[in-house]
Amino acid sequence: MDTYHDLISQTFDFPTQDFTVQNNELRFHDIPLMDIIQKHGTPLRLTYLPKISSQIQRAKKWFADGIAKTDYQGTYTYCYCTKSSHFSFVLEEALKNDIQIETSSGFDINIVRALYNKGKINKQTFIIANGFKRERYKRHLTELINEGFVNCMPILDNLDEIEYYHENVREKCNLGMRLASDEEPRFQFYTSRLGVRYADAIPLYEQKIKEDPRFELTMLHYFINTGIKDTSYYWSELSRFVHKYCELRKVCPTLTTIDIGGGLPIQTSIQPEYDYAYMIEEILRTIKRICAEEGVPEPNIFTEFGIFTVGESGVTLYSILDEKLQNDKELWYMIDGSFITNLPDTWALNQRFIMLAINGWQKSYKKIQLGGLTCDSQDYYNAEKHIYQVFLPERKNTDEQKLYVGFFHTGAYQESLSGYGGIKHCLIPAPKHVILDRAEDGTLTDYVFADEQDSESMMRILGYQS
Repeated sequence: MDTYHDLISQTFDFPTQDFTVQNNELRFHDIPLMDIIQKHGTPLRLTYLPKISSQIQRAKKWFADGIAKTDYQGTYTYCYCTKSSHFSFVLEEALKNDIQIETSSGFDINIVRALYNKGKINKQTFIIANGFKRERYKRHLTELINEGFVNCMPILDNLDEIEYYHENVREKCNLGMRLASDEEPRFQFYTSRLGVRYADAIPLYEQKIKEDPRFELTMLHYFINTGIKDTSYYWSELSRFVHKYCELRKVCPTLTTIDIGGGLPIQTSIQPEYDYAYMIEEILRTIKRICAEEGVPEPNIFTEFGIFTVGESGVTLYSILDEKLQNDKELWYMIDGSFITNLPDTWALNQRFIMLAINGWQKSYKKIQLGGLTCDSQDYYNAEKHIYQVFLPERKNTDEQKLYVGFFHTGAYQESLSGYGGIKHCLIPAPKHVILDRAEDGTLTDYVFADEQDSESMMRILGYQS
């Protein structure tokens, strides 16, 4: 009999550093997931804090190694993109690693102030303020600058944004400028809605920044939606951006830094598919080569990794409630949650996560479809990234222990997109959320961040209770 364990071992180089099996039960970073399920139940959302720090340190090492190998003359700074997950436990764990912050909303500044009041950041911390800014956002940034947050840096997203700072900023202020990148050819429009046109960059500097002693343009920023990939499109856009940096640097001696955005991917398959060290080294080589050709200094480099920072720390666990055979050939396993409400990227973007059984690894396996609890026909998961199918252990005897399934590396964006604590489709409750950490001696600790959403909270939101 071929078992589920056989299937995974033959499909992947398994076990891995992150995933192992003991007594036919899956472990994630040596966490006995069945013990966690028995303690907290399902559906369950887990955040494993040490993974956040380890991701940051991995990226820092890749850049340090690449800088040494290429003899790159600029420095590297790691920023966390807060919109990937705004939770306090995420920010506080990330900030243990000597990082800076990138924001995208006026409400982010409330988080900045809360972190400052708790001593997690100081007035020297870089606050890279991105996004198209409403009055509230610009006002909050101006207040920080005037209060002495010397590295609060508005990134100009349009030609008129700077007028507000001209009128309200009193202290010395560094500015950045975002350039509007071209989208990849298959996209529905040609140029990003974010940032200023390449042709407007130098006139914006010369007409609205250069002569004002309060402001220095120190950073040029760009980002492309596809992320950092070894494609002709990525290298073309990076090269175009660096050439513009060189052109602007020749007339703006204060321009010392580029921000190449986020986009470092996470693993969506058990098998590693991405050569991080190679890509980072090639980015450094490309920037260094173009700067040498143009005769300008190599810039300092900022990144703002969000998904990479927090994505691989997240786990979502379900139990299989029942099975249904439809059309005499389609076997459905029904989960005690919803993909649309808990993992909305699987529905909106066809995002694939690592999906594995938690128990039953000694059993034979079947091709199945996973169905969520909402009434929506799109609430399903039926394809793994590597095979476009889903296999899980058989449920031969329903009197046996329940079958459980886990989705891994779900830590970025899913809570924000689904609306944490709000009203979900078909009134599916938000799952219990548990934070996992390790003490200095390696002992695993856990605490409940939020219980499963109850009917009383839903009734209050909907106006049925005061």
